[in-house]
Amino acid sequence: MNILDIFFNMSVLQRALPMLLTGLKFTLGLGIVTIIGGTVLGTLLAVVRLYAPKPIRILAVLYIDLVRAIPVLVLLILIYYALPFAGITLNSFVAAATALIMVLTAFTAEVLRAGIQAIPKGQFEAAQSLGLGFTVTMRKVILPQAVRIVIPPHASNCVSVIKDTALASVVALSDLLKQATDAQALFANPTPLIGAAGIYVMILWPMVRFTGYLEKRASKAFAR
Repeated sequence: MNILDIFFNMSVLQRALPMLLTGLKFTLGLGIVTIIGGTVLGTLLAVVRLYAPKPIRILAVLYIDLVRAIPVLVLLILIYYALPFAGITLNSFVAAATALIMVLTAFTAEVLRAGIQAIPKGQFEAAQSLGLGFTVTMRKVILPQAVRIVIPPHASNCVSVIKDTALASVVALSDLLKQATDAQALFANPTPLIGAAGIYVMILWPMVRFTGYLEKRASKAFAR
């Protein structure tokens, strides 16, 4: 067999494609849930990190630092395999989503904290002079400006999270990578893995380019 028959066997890829598309649905679903959950919770955590009473701020900092320091794979294994000993059993999708949301929440909180602190204090003072409360000030004045600053790094974090969904295969989630490895075993050929890699590239390459575009726009905006 030549290299094309081994790694680029179109007959094998055609037969494996339904399995790959099934895995792609789980991968995209996991990525969407993670991005939405991590963005919302990360925004709340950033506000808590900056403006909550000191004991709560310390807990928020501890959470952010610890989660960012733990490898995603280790966190995923702890949630899926260790929690049952405490009486908490999660299915593979929920366990993977929980681990990835925890990670994205921590990174989003840190990025957004930096974005909020980059807003001039005069914006807060102007809002106070208009009689706006804290919640309204954050929602209508501060966060919209901070979001413009943090979109490029947050988009980069989201791309990383989509790539990390491949780790969900270690907890038997039928994601794209898991289906590709199953297809490889079924057909005794590595072509399904090449197909999965191609699908990942088709999904992530436009996101990477879009992130670069956002970074260029942000650089031009700050250069003015």
